[in-house]
Amino acid sequence: MLANDGVDLALMPGEIHALLGENGAGKSTLMNVLTGLYQPDAGSIAIDGQVRRIDGPAAAARAGIGMVHQHFRLVPAQTVAENVHLGWSETPWRASARVLEARTASLAARFGLAVAPAARVADLSAGEQQRVEILRVLARGARILILDEPTAVLAPAEVATLFAALRGFRGRGNAVVLISHKLGEVLEIADRITVMRAGRSVATCAAAGASRSSLARLIVGDTAPPPPAKPGAGAPDDAPVLLELRDVGARDRRGITLLDGVSLRVRAGEILGIAGVAGNGQRALSEVLTGCLRPDRGQVLLEGTVVARPDPRTFAEAGIGHIPEDRLRTALAPDLSVAENAVLREYARPPIARGFGLDPRAAGAVARRIVEAAGLDVRDPRVPVRNLSGGNQQRLVAARERRIASRVLVAAYPTRGLDVGAVATLHAAMHRLAAEGCGVVLISEELDELLEHADRIAVLFAGRIAGLLPAAGADPERLGLLMSGQ
Repeated sequence: MLANDGVDLALMPGEIHALLGENGAGKSTLMNVLTGLYQPDAGSIAIDGQVRRIDGPAAAARAGIGMVHQHFRLVPAQTVAENVHLGWSETPWRASARVLEARTASLAARFGLAVAPAARVADLSAGEQQRVEILRVLARGARILILDEPTAVLAPAEVATLFAALRGFRGRGNAVVLISHKLGEVLEIADRITVMRAGRSVATCAAAGASRSSLARLIVGDTAPPPPAKPGAGAPDDAPVLLELRDVGARDRRGITLLDGVSLRVRAGEILGIAGVAGNGQRALSEVLTGCLRPDRGQVLLEGTVVARPDPRTFAEAGIGHIPEDRLRTALAPDLSVAENAVLREYARPPIARGFGLDPRAAGAVARRIVEAAGLDVRDPRVPVRNLSGGNQQRLVAARERRIASRVLVAAYPTRGLDVGAVATLHAAMHRLAAEGCGVVLISEELDELLEHADRIAVLFAGRIAGLLPAAGADPERLGLLMSGQ
């Protein structure tokens, strides 16, 4: 099977070049060829007009090519300074922590990337970790910076900071390859755009002359995505309450408050949107709603009955599906196969469960149905799920959890990393669930997404519900004020 088929890509000095395409179109594979992780079967790579053989990541680094992958490759237990210097030929022998931190601070100032050299990576936000990754690459002399879905886990303010750094890097005569599904951001930051489809490069155009609709047509070709579903009247006020929180509070292991007095109702037939700047309790809320986090106070009710000891299995058996925000850490087992991950939540259910054992044939049949529902072109479902692109991993999780969600689907940033067609398909599936009488909780930082698809929108700020209003009467300015605590 060809992942890349005769791809042409020209990258100019002093430009940000966006690379677009559906999940599985071959974008990440092409970049892995450029960084030496994969070897091409045909074609050539020329840098500064000279054909080069990139036979590994070290050769790519010597050629001035560096890549920041979609899933960060940092050592969480080490400090920022230690991660920046790890495996670097210019790291001094027997350097003290103070020396490494001073060198890191100097590099950060040189490249305009704000990092805390002494901080432990595990304690950093996604945006801060991304800056560390970029600093590692730039410190090694990269002139070509490849970013794979760099804004997928960033808050709006972090996106602005990243784009400012990229413009500065471009201004010094360097080049950026930006892989993204967010067409608005691409049009904002890119100079030129190349679109890939089915492993081929099908078009290259100037960003200045493009629009979201023209790019979407190039991405999907003749197979146009379904039109976005519009919310209906939503659930009436007397619709059954499927899932409820009453004065819920939750803290992390360090005693830091995550949720503070949250009361919320999810009714049958509604899409309840949750807005908020990243880090204001969204993850904790999704975990409490799905039994993954036991609150320190308050009550969680399923159809009016208090759940005495919430846990994920109880909620799954009650028909609560969960698309978590971090698919690789909390939704998938990366080393297990696609098929095993597809049925991960149904091992205890018939037809897979049979007495005290499992029915492999039934498990295979269920896995095939889930893979098909996800729209994945997987020739062998026995391959490790980590081999899939990030977008295809997200498709698999979404399809699996929709099967679980006979009552409620809790979806935290479910469209991250999805192409335009997959986004439209997922939104349509949410509306179908609501039309069938399920409740949907849609957690997103994309206000346009919430305004278009939610019936009501609750705003989280500092772990509290800052406001709850009908989507029909909301506007971005009002939501923005609530998100900032005003």
